[in-house]
Amino acid sequence: MRQPELFQPTLMVAPPAGAREPRLWIRRVVIWERPGDTPLQDIALRPGLNIVWTPDDSGIGHGGGKTLLCRLLRYCLGEDQFAPDEQRDSIGTALPEAWVGAEIVLDGKSWAVLRPLGIRRKHYAVQDGKLEELIVGDVPATGLDGLLNAVEDAILTPGVKRLVAGENPNHRAWQIALAWLSRDQECRFDHVLDWRSSFSDSESPARGLNRTEKLETLRAFLNAIDPAEQALRLQLAQLNEQKQRHEQELGHRNWEIRKLRQQLLDALGVTNPELIEGEMGIAILRGAALKRLSDMTAATERESAADFDAARVANELAQARLAEVAAEVGKLEALRPVHEQSVAFIEREFPGLAYAIQEAENYPCPICNVPVSRVLATQCGLSDKIPDAEACRERFAARKKSVEDEKENLRQVKAGLERLNPELALAKQDAERKEQHYRRLDQLRAQRHKDWYAAQRLLDDVERLAGLLGQRQTAEDQLHRTLSDLEQRSEGIGRLLHQNAAAFSRLQDKFDPIVRRLVGVEARGEVELTGKGLGLRVQMGGDRSTSAIDSLKVVAFDLAALCLSMEGLTKVPALLIHDSPREADLGLSLYHGLFHLAHELESASTSPLFQYIVTTTTEPPKNYAQKPWLALTLRGLPASERLLRRDL
Repeated sequence: MRQPELFQPTLMVAPPAGAREPRLWIRRVVIWERPGDTPLQDIALRPGLNIVWTPDDSGIGHGGGKTLLCRLLRYCLGEDQFAPDEQRDSIGTALPEAWVGAEIVLDGKSWAVLRPLGIRRKHYAVQDGKLEELIVGDVPATGLDGLLNAVEDAILTPGVKRLVAGENPNHRAWQIALAWLSRDQECRFDHVLDWRSSFSDSESPARGLNRTEKLETLRAFLNAIDPAEQALRLQLAQLNEQKQRHEQELGHRNWEIRKLRQQLLDALGVTNPELIEGEMGIAILRGAALKRLSDMTAATERESAADFDAARVANELAQARLAEVAAEVGKLEALRPVHEQSVAFIEREFPGLAYAIQEAENYPCPICNVPVSRVLATQCGLSDKIPDAEACRERFAARKKSVEDEKENLRQVKAGLERLNPELALAKQDAERKEQHYRRLDQLRAQRHKDWYAAQRLLDDVERLAGLLGQRQTAEDQLHRTLSDLEQRSEGIGRLLHQNAAAFSRLQDKFDPIVRRLVGVEARGEVELTGKGLGLRVQMGGDRSTSAIDSLKVVAFDLAALCLSMEGLTKVPALLIHDSPREADLGLSLYHGLFHLAHELESASTSPLFQYIVTTTTEPPKNYAQKPWLALTLRGLPASERLLRRDL
């Protein structure tokens, strides 16, 4: 059982002498449907606690516009967007000429901020300006740079701005601080470093920060980091990236070495792989590769180039002879049917020629068809068309001579084929034999060259393995140096963390009493900065961690930082905007404790030095459900009770 502490810590806030109001606070928020009209809303705010309450009349407690109001406050304080895309489109369609304005007080000086909700693109931030004059006046847009520059220079300070924004200008530092001071409702107060949700479409630069960058930014705002530590952390991040690259390179080199080494062992037939390590192993592999190359070179040199050339020439001559004989055979084969057809054609003419001779010798009278004596006919002179038997005999003899000539030609063709066909067969055999011999020598020669090149590649691979071993050694040396540098930088960061521990000690002095004030005197709140990040714990019979306690820790942390800002010990204003911080299982008494605590902080000085704007669907304590703490009451129904007085 834990013994109760003898002295219970109390929440002490010591504002700077002469402080009369928060350095930055919102005095008024106005929403117009169109210039010159009566405002839809004209909300007066004050230093200290400001409650925006949406009574849960409908049983769901949503739709009144409290989250939109928080986003409009952020919008007037410099955030780029005031709602998700779909909601902005709905508002722009329903209220195309709408404007939102705010009176913001910075170090006692009033600024009038006017920004469009509809289709307009003009933005204004005018010191000592009047919202009513800006909304109806036709003046050139000023943008918000004047106000945001003043906030960054006066409260964040240029040093913190450089720490946070780095090489990114355009008020990145203030927009990140604003993300912390006005967390998205979608983040549900789950983690101390969750500020902007991707679902809010806020375009806040805080969305692009990882947890480490957010923690360093938070420490800069809390005066718990200095440029020396940030420089070391930047070097540490770079060294970690180098370490990862060296480790990746080393892993890749080891994989290449193992693969190539095994390939060489298999190819060179080395049977003692345990000997193949380091320079000695390279020497063994190099010797085996040189011997393989020498053997292949000798085998290649033994191969006679003259034999290969002779086989090539013999193959070419045999192929040429085969082509020549084949051409002659083809020519004769083409002539044989020509002569055979000629003989047959002429022989078919012989019967007709024989009949013509017989008819010429026994010519009949064309009148009486009685054979006419050729002697009488020639002497008579009565007929001038007696057949010429001699001419017929001459034609018969000529055709007989032609058929004999064709038969002689056919006989010569057949004789030529009988002579050339065996010669063609022999030429084919000779050509095939010499071609096979030539191709065998060619394949053998190609294989010899292939084996020689393979042996040369093995030697090249041995040298590549030697180079990889050198690269691995270089990577190991670089990794060792990087690890040594990492250790040195980590030790340096550890020393600076110890030096900057005072800021977190001050935060602890505020966080613990706030936790006790909210949870109970038996509880204990702890803030711890370690190499793993920022830890918040509520000790009460052990480390308590529920959704309600986790959100309460985040709220208590923000309030602790608010107390430090009231004392002027941070680089952010004493301003908080909490949108519905109550979790469903958070007890009502604990939740009401937030309002009581905020009220007590108001009495830390003659006038409140902070502004805490909180929205809620849970009814606040009776004492605060009234002016001056109750700034606005909204309802989901009817539509006229909503923030914009209408359905969207």
